Amino acid sequence: MEQLVNDLTQYIHANQEWAGIILGLMTMGESLLVIGIAIPATAIMLVVGGLIGSGAVDPLPVIGWGIVGAIIGDAISYYIGRWLGPQIIHRWPLNRQKRAVARARLFFYKYGMMSIFGGRFLGPLRAVIPTVAGIMKMRHWRFQVANIASAIVWVPVMLVPGYVTGRSVGSMSSNGGNISIVISSILSVAIAIWITLVIIRKRRTRPTDQ
Repeated sequence: MEQLVNDLTQYIHANQEWAGIILGLMTMGESLLVIGIAIPATAIMLVVGGLIGSGAVDPLPVIGWGIVGAIIGDAISYYIGRWLGPQIIHRWPLNRQKRAVARARLFFYKYGMMSIFGGRFLGPLRAVIPTVAGIMKMRHWRFQVANIASAIVWVPVMLVPGYVTGRSVGSMSSNGGNISIVISSILSVAIAIWITLVIIRKRRTRPTDQ
């Protein structure tokens, strides 16, 4: 994993025009059923965020590719669950991920549509919840609304720490830069946690929406 991250980092630095497409492939891969566990999208997003902060790449295409990749990845996972149905849970590789599947099913049962949005920010569940939604026959439009909305929020939030790092290295003293990096990292995590908590609290006041 570490070697893959290092290789991709070196390639992105040498071929910055490919940063957006690479990010899109990473966010798509991280959202795919089971495969997502082995995709180091978060590390690559830090690298790309740093390139944006340093002015090396244009942010809009990069963010756009990242969002599109995340949407496609979740959609593929959803349709896998919808097409194959409940029996997929008893087949490889999900039969080796019983705990993750059980947690994803419970999360979906409790929060329905909002679990798709909140699950985007929960690493262990990110690649499983869309498939569970498909297995449970969640309506297409409900899934896609949550899928698209969560991707639009998730990608920029994950790019923020790298972005501020790139800005700090280029324009601030080392002390000021370190403080700024720490603050921005904490802020990004806090935003993600806050969004998830708001979603959970809202769902607790309403019946499960599937």
